[in-house]
Order: sequence, then C-alpha cells, then structure tokens
Amino acid sequence: MGGPMKRQKPLASWRSALAAGLLLAAPALAGPAAAEDRAAILLPGSINDQSWNALGYAILMSLKPHGFATAYSENVSDADEAEALRDYAGHGYQIVMGHSGRFVSAMEQVGPDFPKTQFIAVSGNEGMAPNVMSIDWNNAQFGCQLGHLAARMSKTGRVAGVYGLEGVPNITAQAGGFRICAQQAGAKVTILYVKDMEDAAAAKEAGLSLIAQGADVLTGKLNAAESGLIAAAKEKGVFATGRGLDQTKLAPDRVLTNIIEDWPGMFGNTADQVKQGKRFGTFVMYGYDTAPVTGASLLYQEGKPFNPVVPAAVVKELDDMAKQFATGALKVVPTREDARGGS
Repeated sequence: MGGPMKRQKPLASWRSALAAGLLLAAPALAGPAAAEDRAAILLPGSINDQSWNALGYAILMSLKPHGFATAYSENVSDADEAEALRDYAGHGYQIVMGHSGRFVSAMEQVGPDFPKTQFIAVSGNEGMAPNVMSIDWNNAQFGCQLGHLAARMSKTGRVAGVYGLEGVPNITAQAGGFRICAQQAGAKVTILYVKDMEDAAAAKEAGLSLIAQGADVLTGKLNAAESGLIAAAKEKGVFATGRGLDQTKLAPDRVLTNIIEDWPGMFGNTADQVKQGKRFGTFVMYGYDTAPVTGASLLYQEGKPFNPVVPAAVVKELDDMAKQFATGALKVVPTREDARGGS
C-alpha cells in the first residue's frame, strides 16, 4: 500500500498528495480490506519539528502494524481544515485524525456527511456522536502522582512546575493535579507559564528562577523546552521529572521519573475497534482505570519506574495511588484555579 505521502504546502499539497496516495494504493485494491484500512492525519506544522508534529507523525506510523496504509498533511491552516478532512473521508479513509483539539470544530462540521469515517482529535477533550472523538491520557492522574513524588522528595518543602499553553484542558489537568497532590503531601507549590513550549532557554531561566525561590523539585509539561528545565535542575543540583527517557540520560542523578505517553497503545486500541466497525462519538481518556491500556506510565529507565534515590516507602505510596485511581477510589478533578500561575 506504499508509505505516507508528504504534503509540502497547506492547500494544494494535500490535494496532490491524496491523489498520489490513491495511485499508490491502486495495485492493492484487489484485496477489499486494503481499500478500507487507511488512516490519515492533519498536522498544524512540520513532521521535522522534533516535537509536537513529529509526535503526530509517529502516531500515524504506529497504525501501520494494525494494517492501515497511511497519509498525512503538513502545515494545515485553520481555513483548510474542513476541506482537507472532507477530501480524505471522501476517498474512503477509515480514520482521519487532526493533531490537536483545534481540529474538533471542523470535524463536527464534516463528520455527519461521512458516518463511516472515524474522526479523531489528538489530545482534544471533546466528541460528537456518532463519529467525532478526542483521545488523550489522564493528565490529572499522572500530574497528581508527580505532585506527591515532588513533595515527598523535597527537603525545602517547596516544589514547582513550568508549563506552556495556560488554560488548555490537558495542561490545566496536569498542572492542577500536580498542585493539588503536592499540597496534600505538605509542599508549597509555585507554577510558572512560559510563552513557547519549544524554547529551552526560557524554560531553563524559569527553572532557575524557581530554584532561587527555594524550589528543589521541578516538573513541567513542555515540548522541546523540557530539556531546559532538566538543565536547570542539573546545574543547581535539584530534582526534576521529565517527559522521555532521553531526559534521564541528560541528568541521571537529577531526574526522578518521566511520564512516558503511550500514544501507539491508545490509538492502536481504538483503531482495532474501528476496523471491527465500532465508531466513537465521545472524549476517550485513558488512565489507570482503563488498563491494560493506561495511556501513559512513569518510567526512569527501561525496567525501572523511579530513580533509585526514591525511597521504597514513597514508591509504595505512588503504587497505591495508581491502584486507587484504577478502582475509582481516588479521583482528581483540577480546576483552572488549581492550575493558576503563581504560588
């Protein structure tokens, strides 16, 4: 069925690439399943950004082992979203994704015309029956665990978070969950927001500022800028949590754990159900209560959830929290006030 087709320009690019995709698919049309099992994603930027849009491309590629041929469109502007969605759906794509919650509105506009297509907003928080959905992981649960971990590992009793995109629901969930659970564990919490999720220098400056105010454990939800936060922790000898195993490598003595997002697991599970004829019209949020696919996990390095410096008693507390989330005995529902900037 050929590989993904790259789009060079916002409008004409996805039209020409879609046509190219159909030509590549033609030799396989003798098998009915091959004609049906196709997935595409619309990206707001370039797959070469080594950050958010690269993640979108990786999500798309993760559907290949599930039997989907793939195509994608880069640099899709707001004005082009609905037409791009319509073109893919009109050419028989079973799954059409948009890489952020901003695509939901266009999906709600187009969805009723293509009931056989599953439209999915990556990291959105809305859905519309019968075939427009959002998928994300439970940022509140994992933010809560990081807050508890930070408070228990702090010697100064002050911990801090650095985030971008203030007010975006998944940021509110994670930052708010962090504050709620860190405070419950006895720590004082300060949250700062930076303008650019990709600006490592700004994140490092924010981290150094928080450390100067007494914070000795840092967390955050940033893209490329996360490395700046780790650099600040390493430079000043405090602890931090990250978003990938590469950040453990940057500062193995300073990183306590990382939130590892399992987008292939979430989308693979959904794609398998779509292939079987199911359609979703809701916001599906994966967490400890949706095992075996939990959407994310805490991992310091392969086979180790936490840095060895984390005491066994604290690890048990975090494991117990996960079990309580799984059973529903523990729920965290952060508000924008919980996620506010400042102390």
